[in-house]
Amino acid sequence: MRQELMSLPKTLADDVARNLVMVARLLDEDPDLAYGYSRVALRLASRVAAVREAAGFASYATERYAEALAEFRACRRMTGTVDLWPVMADCERGLGRPERALEMAGAPEVHKLDRAGQVEMRLVAAGARRDMGQIDAAVVTLQSPELASNAVHPWTARLRYAYADALLAAGRDDEAREWFAKSLEADQSGSTDASDRLAQLDGVAFVDALDESADVEPTADEAGVADAEDTDTDTDTADADAPHAEASDAAGKDGASSGRQDREVGVTGEPDVDLTDEADPTAFLDDPFKEPSKHTEG
Repeated sequence: MRQELMSLPKTLADDVARNLVMVARLLDEDPDLAYGYSRVALRLASRVAAVREAAGFASYATERYAEALAEFRACRRMTGTVDLWPVMADCERGLGRPERALEMAGAPEVHKLDRAGQVEMRLVAAGARRDMGQIDAAVVTLQSPELASNAVHPWTARLRYAYADALLAAGRDDEAREWFAKSLEADQSGSTDASDRLAQLDGVAFVDALDESADVEPTADEAGVADAEDTDTDTDTADADAPHAEASDAAGKDGASSGRQDREVGVTGEPDVDLTDEADPTAFLDDPFKEPSKHTEG
């Protein structure tokens, strides 16, 4: 990216770089704000591939899929690379065109992707299958050497999570639980909510200890103890108030006498204020519309 920005005048390059830094910093925390910075960078340097790519990801994060697809296509024309092919296919899904996403999954460009890119393409293809209601086909699409491998890569947790979710949608709950657990084991950065999904499958409900609106019913023993304590407290309070009541009566009498005296002398008082690697990983893509067997085991 730095080399691309060097083609710009220094002041302009600095302005563009600052906006791109803000896009990268805010993309996960505040996608809408990141999108705003990306539009500024795009107005300043639309002929820079890195700017088009950043604008594409900002649009993608805010679900502006048509804009994102246009930016990714422009970036691909400028660079000639296929790195953005999976996210371009996912934009087709976002635009309601899963069939187009599957066509891209079977395109020659997929074979040019690195291993991580092919895993991403597999995830997109499985998602397209689910969009079309082909749940069993989605399960089979995700079965791969990468899924079977015990090695952990940055994409391992997401791949296992997607497989578990597809199994759950197919009604294979026990297998789904197993793969959610495997996803959790590989999720070192907390990129999935596999722990929550596991808890749901196990019937565990989480209660926020700080939620004052949560009603907790006391047990019978606790209720009995509480009633007894309330009774004792009432009795003690009554006993403690008795002397004060007598003093109040006496004060009342004195006050009445004083009032009479005040009226007699004309004085008035003021009231008191009260959050098997060897197999071809793209073999499944040769015929993306082929219906796989529903009995294939992962």
